[in-house]
Amino acid sequence: MSDQLRAPDAGPYDALLLLSFGGPEGPEDVVPFLENVTRGRGIPRERLKEVGQHYFRFGGVSPINGQNRELLDALRKDFAEHGLDLPVYWGNRNWAPYLTDVLREMAADGRRRIAVLATSAYASYSGCRQYRENLADALAALAEEGVAELPRVDKLRHYFNHPGFVQPMVEGVLASLAALPQDVRAGAHLAFTTHSIPTAAADTSGPVEEHGDGGAYVRQHLDVARLIADAVRAETGTELPWQLVYQSRSGAPHIPWLEPDICDHLESLHEAGAPAVVMVPIGFVSDHMEVLYDLDTEATAKAAELGLPIARSATVGADPRFAAAVRDLVLERAAAERGEAVERCALGALGPSHDLCAVGCCPARAPRPAAAGVDSPYA
Repeated sequence: MSDQLRAPDAGPYDALLLLSFGGPEGPEDVVPFLENVTRGRGIPRERLKEVGQHYFRFGGVSPINGQNRELLDALRKDFAEHGLDLPVYWGNRNWAPYLTDVLREMAADGRRRIAVLATSAYASYSGCRQYRENLADALAALAEEGVAELPRVDKLRHYFNHPGFVQPMVEGVLASLAALPQDVRAGAHLAFTTHSIPTAAADTSGPVEEHGDGGAYVRQHLDVARLIADAVRAETGTELPWQLVYQSRSGAPHIPWLEPDICDHLESLHEAGAPAVVMVPIGFVSDHMEVLYDLDTEATAKAAELGLPIARSATVGADPRFAAAVRDLVLERAAAERGEAVERCALGALGPSHDLCAVGCCPARAPRPAAAGVDSPYA
């Protein structure tokens, strides 16, 4: 059989697991969902009801589950079109379908080697290691249930700088610029947004050698922002000013988190005379609640209050190029696991990320077992 006709080889993997955060799908789900998210923190139920107003505003439904279903369909379609015979499952950390239930199903289906794609593209405790801890917890639960043969799980590398993640966002910025009034378009500022995290968590994000001011988390986002800004300049012939800013802070006021906040940034730009702003949510895979509320509702209202023209560019969501990037990530990891030489796709200055998280990578405040790393108890 010729190379052109040979089916792609995903071995040793026999399944892909799409691992996400989860979200409520009705008003009655909101508080139980938030209880799952904040378990162990002792937050009163009445306070959770207050926090849940963001969800109640949209009928108690987070868009994330629907968006994950769209991504599942896109992955299955892409795999089928390219002859990749690899079943795709979906599990969540905080809402149905729950991760433990899905891993139990996969074990019952005979899946023994599972590649895992987390819907978080960057290094951080909450965006990587916490998913790995959840995987370890789920495998421990299956072991306690007496599952005879636990599957091995391998988390795919960070994909923040993969062309299939970056290129759709470039097009999103160009479309948003085109949507602005023509007289302000050439002077628009780009506000690249991502989730704020405690500065201590940012400083220790990534492998130990990358720890420092902002750690891998900030460096990776800055690299993506530069890539997009450079691509927009190449396309439009105009160099637009840009800055990395943050949103969705949820911690105690006395704990330092990454700043500036997007709304504070909009006020600063308005005071400096910026004619318009495009918000670019590079830290998010899809248009879930934190994009829908923090940007489309809160930040957009702030811009209207200031009289500042604003647009918000799209996340990659279920873009076919992102689905193709996931296929690429699966196949490169599979080849590496087979001991073959691998050419890894990556744009920007940082190069492709690591396959296995090392000891000390994005450490937790209280150490817990984490799967899919050098120190995994489930090798």
